Amino acid sequence: MTRVPEGIETGDRAAAATGDDPTAAVLLDALARAGLPRGVHSWVTAALWGDEALEARAQGRAVPDAPPPPPAPQAPARVRRAYLTRIRVQGFRGIGRPAELTFPPGPGLTVIVGRNGSGKSSFAESAEAALTGRNPRWDAMPTGWRDGWRNLHYDESTEATVDILIAGDDAPTRISRRWTGESVRSARGEIVRPDGTTAPLRTLDWGEDLIRYRPFLSYDELGRTVTGRSAELYDTLTALLGLTGLAEAERRLARFCDSLAKRRDRPSRELPRLLDALRACDDPRAARAAELLTGPGLDLEALRRLAEDDGPSDAALHVVMRRLRRLSVPERVVMADVVNELRGASMELAMAAGNKGDHAYGVVRLLEEAIELHQRHPAETTCPTCDTPGTLGADWVRRAQARLRVLRQQAAPAAAAHERAEAARDQARFLLAPTPSWLPPDSELGLVWALWESGATITDLGELADHVETVGKSLRAAALSARRDAAERLEDPTGGWAEEAERLASWIDAAGDALGARDTLAEAEAALTWLAEQARLLRDERLGPVAGQAEQVWFRLRQERHIDLRGMRLIGRGARRRVEVDVTVDGVGDQTSAPGLLSQGEFQALALSICLPRTLVDGNPFGFLVLDDPVQAMDTETVEGLSAVLAEVGRHRQLVVFTHDTRLPDALRRLGLPATIRTINRDAMSNVWVSDGSDRY
Repeated sequence: MTRVPEGIETGDRAAAATGDDPTAAVLLDALARAGLPRGVHSWVTAALWGDEALEARAQGRAVPDAPPPPPAPQAPARVRRAYLTRIRVQGFRGIGRPAELTFPPGPGLTVIVGRNGSGKSSFAESAEAALTGRNPRWDAMPTGWRDGWRNLHYDESTEATVDILIAGDDAPTRISRRWTGESVRSARGEIVRPDGTTAPLRTLDWGEDLIRYRPFLSYDELGRTVTGRSAELYDTLTALLGLTGLAEAERRLARFCDSLAKRRDRPSRELPRLLDALRACDDPRAARAAELLTGPGLDLEALRRLAEDDGPSDAALHVVMRRLRRLSVPERVVMADVVNELRGASMELAMAAGNKGDHAYGVVRLLEEAIELHQRHPAETTCPTCDTPGTLGADWVRRAQARLRVLRQQAAPAAAAHERAEAARDQARFLLAPTPSWLPPDSELGLVWALWESGATITDLGELADHVETVGKSLRAAALSARRDAAERLEDPTGGWAEEAERLASWIDAAGDALGARDTLAEAEAALTWLAEQARLLRDERLGPVAGQAEQVWFRLRQERHIDLRGMRLIGRGARRRVEVDVTVDGVGDQTSAPGLLSQGEFQALALSICLPRTLVDGNPFGFLVLDDPVQAMDTETVEGLSAVLAEVGRHRQLVVFTHDTRLPDALRRLGLPATIRTINRDAMSNVWVSDGSDRY
């Protein structure tokens, strides 16, 4: 691995670690053959390293080439595909007492049919929650739903469990989450491996794959695929195709080019206002500056000499006087409020000290820190205080948490006192601002301010209150006196030139920066043009097979309609990134009007055409896909086409479809397509069950 260059933080190491990335290897190979100028070449590699590498490149520091691909090509590791074997739910949404669905592990189509409110979506959403800890549908729900997500007919724990058989294992891996708090996001999860050992969910190493291949699709998500934010579909397909790193590099370089362009154009934008201010000033230096700024050539050195001639002989003292004149001092009422709060908090803390609540507060803090230490080092079971081996563990954590629930109630008054004390200290420390760096330390105000600043080290609340009260009065008096003295001593015989000289100096700095940005931008934009073209070629190449599969699915779904899906393209970047879907209706190929002629059911079918192919991607570790209500708004002919598509996909993957629409199972039976059809039921007390007999066709 190439050494990370100096100045590039570890956050950029992920962007730089391209050696194992096949996309980066293709890009580096194209870069090596492109014959780009050295400067343009280095901008491309800096974009691959990350933001800090781009900044280092802009400052003239060297950025090494991205790491080369591995020396010897290795056969890609075979994906260990995972299949659902069981979903078990209790106390979640429409499901009360424990209910479960079982599936044969392997490819095949299973259709779960039930009326609205029968618990279908509860199964689908709980399965996703077990794997990911969240569900996109929750984000759009109102507060009332989020507050009432637990089942009303079941008082015991709320749990969701998914059993998954991973290829090569003798038994399923159990993934479960239990909700312990009031929030729908309060779930804690674990996995139980086939050998019975437990481990955190992160050990499955599915984090990126769950985003890239997402084995769950709801009706809402299908609708958003073609009618929602196009950037979401763009990001999904980009991740699916393994192009996220390339897209990030392109966006990163584009943002940097935008910032360079703004720096280049800043002096031109600010020049009219600067000229107006200079022409309104009576000082002859202002007139000379305006003349230089509007002349045929820009003499920055002459302008800089004018800006540096700001009047007073002692420029440093002049700066101090100007800052003193604008100096703000703490208000009396603010200091009084801080003093009162410090003394009140001190009294409350003294009253809480030494009682049982204070002791409980100390124990709570100790236990919380011990639990946190154990969570960071779960394999370490030795007690850190007494060195007793085997003390810490899951049982100890449960006992400690149970004890915490009791102690927190006892410790509540003491905790409140400590919180108030800490808040009061923070208020005081915020008030005790450090001495300004420009203030002479041997001046009267400098000496008083140093004493004032020293109060930040006082921990006793009473002493801190006395310090703020007494030294604060001295600070206010010294600051007000220094401010009045500075206002009297500051005389500007140049008619305002000193202020305009500052403005001119700022503009000169921006102009110098603009010249450097202009030269840098030329190479950076050339690099961006090359990188964008390579990204387009790779996107088209990678998206081709997925788009082809989408067209095949759409051909089956459209039935007799004269609506064609011609292809998909990933275009744009940043906020303007989107997926362009070519749809023609009755031969009309106008991209702006054709989609508007589609019905809701046709939109739904189009979304399925786009989403289903990702299930068949070779690198997808999930051999299953859960579809929740994909049939809504489709007419009978489209449902028949969908049944054929689902049966075909079911030959290669495990499909679990939840639907309330009986037309789908009817079509499967009528067409004699292979599928397992089950019926789900729910009574008034949220008891959910699946019909004993399952039909297999």
